[in-house]
Amino acid sequence: MLEPTYQADVVVVGAGIAGLSAARRLTSAGVTTVVLEAAPEVGGRMTTEKIDGFRLDRVGQPLSTGHPQLREAAALDGLMLRPFAPGVLLHSDGRHHRAGAQPGARGARSARGALHAVRTLASTPRPGTGPRRPVAVPGRQVSLPRHRSGAPLGTAVDQARLGAALTRLAGTPVERLLARPELPAAEALVTRGLPARTVDGFLRPLLAALLCDPDLTTSSRCADLALHAFASGRLCLPEGGAEALPQRLARTLPPGTVRTGVRVTSVSTTSVTTAEHGEFRCAAVLVATGARAAAELLPGLRVPAFHPVTVVHHTTDEVPSTGASLLLDADRGGPVAHTAVVSAVDPSRAPAGRTLVTSTVLGAATAGVDTGVRMHLARLYGVSTARWETLAVRHTADAVPQMRPPHDLRRPVRLLAGLYVCGDHRDTGSVQGALHSAGRAAAALLADLGVNGSLHTADPVATAHAA
Repeated sequence: MLEPTYQADVVVVGAGIAGLSAARRLTSAGVTTVVLEAAPEVGGRMTTEKIDGFRLDRVGQPLSTGHPQLREAAALDGLMLRPFAPGVLLHSDGRHHRAGAQPGARGARSARGALHAVRTLASTPRPGTGPRRPVAVPGRQVSLPRHRSGAPLGTAVDQARLGAALTRLAGTPVERLLARPELPAAEALVTRGLPARTVDGFLRPLLAALLCDPDLTTSSRCADLALHAFASGRLCLPEGGAEALPQRLARTLPPGTVRTGVRVTSVSTTSVTTAEHGEFRCAAVLVATGARAAAELLPGLRVPAFHPVTVVHHTTDEVPSTGASLLLDADRGGPVAHTAVVSAVDPSRAPAGRTLVTSTVLGAATAGVDTGVRMHLARLYGVSTARWETLAVRHTADAVPQMRPPHDLRRPVRLLAGLYVCGDHRDTGSVQGALHSAGRAAAALLADLGVNGSLHTADPVATAHAA
């Protein structure tokens, strides 16, 4: 039973990734904290459904090891981040092309070496063939053509330019990225000095997947942060499902800190009122819910528009030849923005002998989405999907907050002395944005309470974007 007059230094409303991360920082600083969650479990949008031995994420966003805060959160309880194959796999003209695989940010010298190597490769035809030389990629034949029509990345030299650009980006300080003029991402891409073929065939589908924004209306600064993280690390998934991250964060908190099934109806600077369990008195309140729920508790708080996402999970006895790759459609010939054989990335997500394929559709839900997805997947994977079994189709209308320019990467987290707010709607619409805002809110709260806030050591903006 909950004690109606329970005393705590801080009450955190919401046990999503932001609330749990903030609670960890507060309790680590010696601040007594209670986390109240209306749902029966922690995680918010980072939940994982269990069906017949499969683990199905609600929002299938890939994360990136290029974000220090994600690595820090995952390391708390030994969570494994399972990496995709390097880069991404692009589907174009019925073929697969590996793109964006970075051997490591080794500077301009490495980029010049790569450019020379690709030029040599492009000028050396195989006996009896034209000027195209195949490169081995597991399960597929991939070509580096000299002509624009042969691959989504343009010529071999264009591809070397892309590799050099990603290498430079990985080494660019975040402050320089944020100093660039802010435009919609779609407009900014044409100013980056890369050929149109490379932009349309690689950067647009990649950013659409990372930002959950098919039209790339997102601020170019947020897009640059996404590409920076992509170039600096590897795309990944938490082992065991998205819920593993919030669950492990919850386990790092003192016993009894998290109370689920408690619905908060109002907040003030000194108390929280709940529907069934009375009032919780405290010295400060941190609202760490989604944007809509936060606005109900904090009248006047701006609610952003959202990017809706539909995730479709299939299983099959077959194993597509793409391996553990994130597969994008460079031709944009169907509803699927990105898809992956998730069980190849993280085997714990499917029973032995079964394959789990997870596909993401961006935009409003449509009738018969599974039929359109199956037809598109048949082209993307090059196999019949007629016998694939649909495990679940999950639509989330408020999946990712939109970040149209001008976008404030550091929206205020301190509303009043004693009243704070955090979440992905305060930084960037991503797991990393939620973690970053939690750190900022905890630091502000500790400062106001007169507690040493040195635990908040992350770069204030460096990790503020999406994967």
